[in-house]
Amino acid sequence: MQFAVPPDHPSLPGHFPGRPVVPGVVVLERVVDAIEATHGPLPALRLPQVKFVQPLLPGETAEVVLEAVEADVPRWRFRVLREGATIASGEVVSGESAATGDATA
Repeated sequence: MQFAVPPDHPSLPGHFPGRPVVPGVVVLERVVDAIEATHGPLPALRLPQVKFVQPLLPGETAEVVLEAVEADVPRWRFRVLREGATIASGEVVSGESAATGDATA
């Protein structure tokens, strides 16, 4: 799934003045949107591992790449790419054990 965060997105003012950067939580929201587009609404979530390696600037196009992981609970590895370069990666765990913290990373 591709996405771009427009320069007038409400999260950008103050993040950071003079050089706006898309907040990580907005990028992660797009990751969850990509999972839900295929698998439907998710119950509680846990992100046991997330790494941001480059900023995403307003208006830049990024792509969410997902890989389902064989596990007892629904789990996906993700990468967020900009022009083929990874800007973020990690893992999303869904289900009841995500809410209770019982799933292991």
